[in-house]
Amino acid sequence: MILQSNALINLSHKQRNLFLGIFFDLIGMLTYLVPFLGEFADTIWAPVGGIILSYMYKGTIGKVGGIIEFLEEILPFSDFIPTFTLTWIYTYVIKNQEK
Repeated sequence: MILQSNALINLSHKQRNLFLGIFFDLIGMLTYLVPFLGEFADTIWAPVGGIILSYMYKGTIGKVGGIIEFLEEILPFSDFIPTFTLTWIYTYVIKNQEK
C-alpha cells in the first residue's frame, strides 16, 4: 500500500513539473510579443527563471539547468529554446531509459 501511494506522489510531481515547465517556457517566450520591452523583460526573467528551474530540479540537473536557463534568456535571439521542458524530458524520459 505504501508503495502505491509513493508512485502516485511521484506521478503527480512529474505532471506538476511538466505543466509548470510549459508555463514558465511560455512566460519566457512572451517577451517576443513586446518589441523593445522584451529585451528589458529578459534581463528580469533570466535570473528568476534560472532560480525557479534550479528549485524545481534538485542536484546537478537543477544547477546546470538553471545556468542554461539564465544564459538562454539573457542571450539575444535564444528565447525560443524551451529549457524547462527540455529539462523535464531529460529528467523523466532520458534518465529513466538509462536505468
